[in-house]
Amino acid sequence: MAIYRVFSDADGESHIEDLKLEDHPELGVLINVSEVRVQEFDGSRHRDFNPLPERRLIIHLSGEVEIGASDGAKRVLRAGDIRLMEDVTGKGHSHDDLTPSAAVYVLLND
Repeated sequence: MAIYRVFSDADGESHIEDLKLEDHPELGVLINVSEVRVQEFDGSRHRDFNPLPERRLIIHLSGEVEIGASDGAKRVLRAGDIRLMEDVTGKGHSHDDLTPSAAVYVLLND
């Protein structure tokens, strides 16, 4: 299991940071959750750089997706990986499905 944070800096560039759960205990107890949903995807999503409308935690259940940051960093996420998406401003991130996949989306209130 890996945990990643995607975020934008003051200049609007997005970055991917590797996180350790023991360094971020707030991820163990989520409050201010507005919605939780499980979604399946057919493997055809290919999105250019875009910010998200809200912060969200995504827990990958199956398949593989590749996330890219505007600074050039990329990560392939697999079942069990978690990503905290905080790039709600700036250039955002890219997304490419590598296979069909499923994930739990936890939409967070600020």
